[in-house]
Amino acid sequence: MKATLRPGLSHRFSYTVPINKTVPHLYPEARSFQVMPAVFATGFMVGLMEWTCIELIASHLDEGEGSLGIHVDFSHVAATPPGLTVTVDAECTAVDGRRLTFKLRAHDGVDLISEGRHQRMVVKWDRFTARVAEKARAAGVPWS
Repeated sequence: MKATLRPGLSHRFSYTVPINKTVPHLYPEARSFQVMPAVFATGFMVGLMEWTCIELIASHLDEGEGSLGIHVDFSHVAATPPGLTVTVDAECTAVDGRRLTFKLRAHDGVDLISEGRHQRMVVKWDRFTARVAEKARAAGVPWS
Protein backbone atom coordinates (compact mmCIF):
# COMPACT_ATOMS: atom_id res chain seq x y z
CA MET A 1 0.00 0.00 0.00
CA LYS A 2 1.13 3.49 -0.73
CA ALA A 3 1.32 6.15 1.96
CA THR A 4 -1.30 8.09 -0.01
CA LEU A 5 -4.02 5.68 1.19
CA ARG A 6 -5.40 7.59 4.15
CA PRO A 7 -8.65 8.57 5.86
CA GLY A 8 -10.54 11.38 4.16
CA LEU A 9 -10.20 10.07 0.60
CA SER A 10 -13.53 9.94 -1.20
CA HIS A 11 -14.97 8.68 -4.45
CA ARG A 12 -18.31 8.95 -6.26
CA PHE A 13 -19.44 6.22 -8.65
CA SER A 14 -22.64 6.05 -10.70
CA TYR A 15 -24.27 3.00 -12.26
CA THR A 16 -27.47 2.66 -14.24
CA VAL A 17 -29.35 -0.42 -13.05
CA PRO A 18 -30.03 -2.93 -15.85
CA ILE A 19 -32.75 -5.58 -15.68
CA ASN A 20 -30.15 -8.31 -15.02
CA LYS A 21 -29.26 -6.72 -11.67
CA THR A 22 -32.77 -7.14 -10.27
CA VAL A 23 -33.96 -9.64 -7.67
CA PRO A 24 -35.12 -12.40 -10.09
CA HIS A 25 -31.59 -12.48 -11.55
CA LEU A 26 -29.78 -12.82 -8.21
CA TYR A 27 -30.10 -16.62 -8.04
CA PRO A 28 -32.05 -17.71 -11.11
CA GLU A 29 -32.31 -21.25 -9.70
CA ALA A 30 -34.11 -19.97 -6.57
CA ARG A 31 -37.87 -19.94 -7.11
CA SER A 32 -38.22 -17.60 -4.10
CA PHE A 33 -36.36 -14.87 -5.99
CA GLN A 34 -38.20 -15.52 -9.27
CA VAL A 35 -41.54 -14.40 -7.83
CA MET A 36 -40.19 -11.14 -6.40
CA PRO A 37 -40.43 -7.74 -8.14
CA ALA A 38 -37.77 -6.76 -10.69
CA VAL A 39 -36.05 -4.10 -8.55
CA PHE A 40 -32.33 -3.60 -7.79
CA ALA A 41 -31.33 -6.59 -5.67
CA THR A 42 -29.69 -6.04 -2.30
CA GLY A 43 -26.95 -8.52 -3.24
CA PHE A 44 -26.07 -6.53 -6.35
CA MET A 45 -26.29 -3.27 -4.39
CA VAL A 46 -23.71 -4.59 -1.91
CA GLY A 47 -21.46 -5.42 -4.87
CA LEU A 48 -21.88 -1.87 -6.19
CA MET A 49 -20.91 -0.43 -2.80
CA GLU A 50 -17.82 -2.67 -2.76
CA TRP A 51 -16.99 -1.69 -6.35
CA THR A 52 -17.02 1.99 -5.35
CA CYS A 53 -14.53 1.32 -2.54
CA ILE A 54 -12.32 -0.71 -4.88
CA GLU A 55 -12.26 2.23 -7.29
CA LEU A 56 -11.48 4.62 -4.44
CA ILE A 57 -8.33 2.76 -3.39
CA ALA A 58 -7.11 1.47 -6.78
CA SER A 59 -4.46 4.12 -7.37
CA HIS A 60 -3.17 3.78 -3.80
CA LEU A 61 -2.22 0.08 -4.02
CA ASP A 62 1.14 -1.33 -5.01
CA GLU A 63 1.60 -3.69 -7.96
CA GLY A 64 0.17 -7.13 -7.18
CA GLU A 65 -2.09 -5.88 -4.39
CA GLY A 66 -5.85 -5.85 -4.24
CA SER A 67 -8.52 -5.82 -1.59
CA LEU A 68 -11.22 -8.12 -0.32
CA GLY A 69 -14.45 -7.25 1.43
CA ILE A 70 -14.40 -8.48 5.02
CA HIS A 71 -17.44 -6.76 6.53
CA VAL A 72 -20.62 -5.11 5.24
CA ASP A 73 -23.20 -3.18 7.24
CA PHE A 74 -25.62 -1.45 4.85
CA SER A 75 -29.29 -0.61 4.95
CA HIS A 76 -31.46 -1.03 1.85
CA VAL A 77 -34.37 1.30 2.45
CA ALA A 78 -35.87 2.07 -0.97
CA ALA A 79 -36.58 0.05 -4.11
CA THR A 80 -34.89 1.06 -7.36
CA PRO A 81 -36.41 0.01 -10.68
CA PRO A 82 -34.17 -0.76 -13.65
CA GLY A 83 -33.21 2.30 -15.67
CA LEU A 84 -32.53 4.55 -12.68
CA THR A 85 -28.95 5.55 -11.95
CA VAL A 86 -27.58 4.78 -8.51
CA THR A 87 -24.84 7.10 -7.28
CA VAL A 88 -22.63 5.85 -4.47
CA ASP A 89 -20.49 8.16 -2.34
CA ALA A 90 -17.70 6.48 -0.41
CA GLU A 91 -15.27 7.93 2.10
CA CYS A 92 -12.32 6.13 3.63
CA THR A 93 -12.71 6.73 7.37
CA ALA A 94 -9.87 4.58 8.75
CA VAL A 95 -6.68 2.84 7.69
CA ASP A 96 -5.55 0.36 10.35
CA GLY A 97 -2.64 -1.55 8.86
CA ARG A 98 -4.12 -3.43 5.91
CA ARG A 99 -7.73 -3.01 7.20
CA LEU A 100 -9.66 -0.17 5.55
CA THR A 101 -12.99 1.23 6.74
CA PHE A 102 -15.44 3.17 4.57
CA LYS A 103 -18.62 5.15 5.09
CA LEU A 104 -21.06 4.89 2.15
CA ARG A 105 -24.34 6.37 0.91
CA ALA A 106 -26.28 5.46 -2.23
CA HIS A 107 -29.04 7.46 -3.95
CA ASP A 108 -31.07 6.55 -7.02
CA GLY A 109 -31.95 10.10 -8.07
CA VAL A 110 -35.27 9.88 -6.25
CA ASP A 111 -34.51 8.31 -2.86
CA LEU A 112 -31.66 7.54 -0.53
CA ILE A 113 -31.49 3.76 -0.99
CA SER A 114 -28.64 2.79 1.30
CA GLU A 115 -26.11 3.93 3.82
CA GLY A 116 -23.68 2.16 6.04
CA ARG A 117 -20.17 0.95 6.60
CA HIS A 118 -17.82 -1.42 4.84
CA GLN A 119 -14.38 -2.87 5.61
CA ARG A 120 -11.82 -4.24 3.18
CA MET A 121 -8.48 -5.94 3.69
CA VAL A 122 -5.54 -5.19 1.41
CA VAL A 123 -3.92 -8.43 0.22
CA LYS A 124 -1.15 -9.57 -2.05
CA TRP A 125 -2.92 -11.53 -4.79
CA ASP A 126 -0.21 -14.16 -5.23
CA ARG A 127 -0.27 -15.13 -1.54
CA PHE A 128 -4.06 -15.05 -1.39
CA THR A 129 -4.58 -17.24 -4.46
CA ALA A 130 -1.95 -19.72 -3.24
CA ARG A 131 -3.88 -20.12 0.05
CA VAL A 132 -7.20 -20.59 -1.74
CA ALA A 133 -5.66 -23.12 -4.13
CA GLU A 134 -4.30 -25.08 -1.16
CA LYS A 135 -7.72 -25.02 0.53
CA ALA A 136 -9.36 -26.30 -2.65
CA ARG A 137 -6.74 -29.06 -3.05
CA ALA A 138 -7.22 -30.15 0.57
CA ALA A 139 -10.98 -30.31 0.01
CA GLY A 140 -10.57 -32.21 -3.25
CA VAL A 141 -12.21 -29.43 -5.24
CA PRO A 142 -10.80 -28.24 -8.57
CA TRP A 143 -9.91 -24.54 -8.55
CA SER A 144 -7.82 -22.41 -10.82
